[in-house]
Amino acid sequence: MNIDDWLSQNTFHHEAFWDLMALIRKKEEAGLKISLCIPTLNEEKTIGKEIVIFKSELMDRYPLIDELAVIDSGSTDKTREVAAGFGADVYLSADILPEQGFKRGKGENLWKAIHQLEGDIICYVDADIANIHPRFVYGLVGPLLENPDMHYVKAFYERPLTFSTGTRPSGGGRVTEILVRPLFSLFYPELTAIVQPLSGEYAVRREVLQEIPFPIGYGVETSHILDVFQKWGLGAFGQTDLDQRVHRNQTTRALGKMSFGILQSFLNRATAHGKIGDLCQLQSIYRAFQVTDNQHEQLLTEIIEEERPPMVTVQNYRKKFGIEKAE
Repeated sequence: MNIDDWLSQNTFHHEAFWDLMALIRKKEEAGLKISLCIPTLNEEKTIGKEIVIFKSELMDRYPLIDELAVIDSGSTDKTREVAAGFGADVYLSADILPEQGFKRGKGENLWKAIHQLEGDIICYVDADIANIHPRFVYGLVGPLLENPDMHYVKAFYERPLTFSTGTRPSGGGRVTEILVRPLFSLFYPELTAIVQPLSGEYAVRREVLQEIPFPIGYGVETSHILDVFQKWGLGAFGQTDLDQRVHRNQTTRALGKMSFGILQSFLNRATAHGKIGDLCQLQSIYRAFQVTDNQHEQLLTEIIEEERPPMVTVQNYRKKFGIEKAE
């Protein structure tokens, strides 16, 4: 499938899926369960509103999702209390598959959700969205319910950029535009059709999620795109325009750390896929600078993109879901 065909056939707008009763009928006809997972770390300011809207509109009023869960990395604020108070199932990542140990990171939460949740489709939504709306879920699961051959649906949207003096209506997604899109253009040009490969909202079939490894940190979304593309091709993807996403913008220094982690995952995948030759030993220290009173200070941060293996290789997961008899 070429880029033009993919864009015309696999790109949607959330308004195409506004008929929630029609989606529920398709879900029931296919015998599917849908889980919604919100990964968290200190999100007490926004998590409550997300839970209220998703539970009231997509579980109580229209039973599109069957499970609403928060997977938390160990928040020190009241994230877990707020989420539980509004009716979400709340889990500490460290308590899931304890024999596998605990690693702090968003990717760790997403990976453990595959084991903890029951859905045939899992929809991930970030916890920091200020303009939350049910479209952040139905706009992503809708294409999967209507297209049995589609496996992985990403969100895209306008992302306002907030300054100290105001807000610009677009300009967010800076790491995508100055890092990931140039890399995809060089090595995986078909993937440039995905408008926002780093978006934190996507819906995926379990049979795909369980087959791919998960970096525990910044590289998880990028590696997902590359691994799914390598195994199932561009046709496995869909993308949905959700109009606009408002959230807190990160500092340039934080984006530098993110880019460093993403680059590690990308280079490892590009090497494994034969896109580039063997690499030298990559450094794990991200180096930045700050100036205080005309003094330049080097800031060193160790960032190692550890990875979790495909969940299907974990014995307790295979046992829970009856994939095969546990050894």
